[in-house]
Amino acid sequence: MKSIISRLMLAILAALLLAGVCSAEVLKIVVDDTIQPISREYIARAVAEAARRNDQALLIQINTPGGLVDSTREIIESITNSPVPVIIYVAPSGSRAASAGFFILESADVAAMAPGTNTGAAHPVVLGGGNIDDVMKQKIENDAAALMRSVASRRGRNVEVAESTVRQSKSFTDQEALSQHLIDYVASSQENLFEQMKGKPFKRFNGQEVTLDLTGQRVAPYGMTLKEEILNYLMDPNIAFILLAIGALALYAEFNHPGAVVPGTVGLVFILVAAFALNLLPTRFAAIALILAAFALFIAEAKFATHGVLTIGGIVLLTLGGLLLVDAPIPQMRVHLWTALAVSIPLGAITAFLMSIAVKARRNKLVSGSQGLVGETAVARTSLSPGGKVFVHGEIWDAVSSSEVSAGQVVVVTRVEGLTLRVEPLTVPNISPTPAVH
Repeated sequence: MKSIISRLMLAILAALLLAGVCSAEVLKIVVDDTIQPISREYIARAVAEAARRNDQALLIQINTPGGLVDSTREIIESITNSPVPVIIYVAPSGSRAASAGFFILESADVAAMAPGTNTGAAHPVVLGGGNIDDVMKQKIENDAAALMRSVASRRGRNVEVAESTVRQSKSFTDQEALSQHLIDYVASSQENLFEQMKGKPFKRFNGQEVTLDLTGQRVAPYGMTLKEEILNYLMDPNIAFILLAIGALALYAEFNHPGAVVPGTVGLVFILVAAFALNLLPTRFAAIALILAAFALFIAEAKFATHGVLTIGGIVLLTLGGLLLVDAPIPQMRVHLWTALAVSIPLGAITAFLMSIAVKARRNKLVSGSQGLVGETAVARTSLSPGGKVFVHGEIWDAVSSSEVSAGQVVVVTRVEGLTLRVEPLTVPNISPTPAVH
């Protein structure tokens, strides 16, 4: 009996050990977007997950035009401190690892590119593209160059050429990057990459030399969480601008129709979601002031009727506010001109139209209720001397006249006093007949 139990325990232990060995695989994520806080969170979470699972490596397939410096630095920190080797693979063909993507590529334990890809152009760009003094420009450039030298030297790559992407904005094809020793492999697929890596040692950031055999290993995809997917979608500044504009229009509709509830709720939700997204992006608050000023001009147009002058001014301010809203280093992270125009022109026209309707409605004479009777004609049902009955709007009212009125005579309502009408006889101008010409 004891021997059976001991054999069973040994079998369970062996199964657990085998499961532990088999669980070691390659974790893979795909970063096909700009480098910003959500992509930084995604990569950091993947590094932690690969370490938790004790995977052999983390494979990051990347295609990016660049992104924010702060997010890039945090990603490099996650990669260089990863207990699991990190492989950066620029793929598929036609992809790129430009600007911030080149920094991330150089920070990898193993850097690889697919045929037909490119990398480089890592010169730092001033937020907003404005002019800065030479001293500040030199500081920013030197800081980026120092980061590049630090990363490339620790990985044993060509420091001088890597620094030229910062100083001179140089870019390289996959073969040029390989020949200049900026990357380790050019591979047509991840399987081909694993084959080339087999048996070849590489040095980790801490100086430890490691050899991996990933051929035949299972590659486990690791996707974004629902929260990350939603936030990543909202991080598109064009989406954030559209949400902000629609939210402002909905709130405006609620203020003009108090108690409608739905426009106010939609507007508040859209504005809060847009504000959350803009909080994660480098936002110019002066641009928000321009957007608010645009709505002020739309309202003024309806009140002062300037024949479209104020509306055009509002559209211009709203377009500028959209274009300047996100102070990003690359065009892909700014609001596009066509997006700004597509939002500003219809929104300006709709807002001015709705405001003009509201103003006209307030100025129009009241035509319902008792006050709507003032100025209407009525027919005396009885003689008014001075009181009696008149028929108006399909109803019989008590009426008082300042002069004698006979039954059947037409009168005009001048005032409403409770349930009694003040009337005056309708006078018809006396027109003398034109003498005939013989």
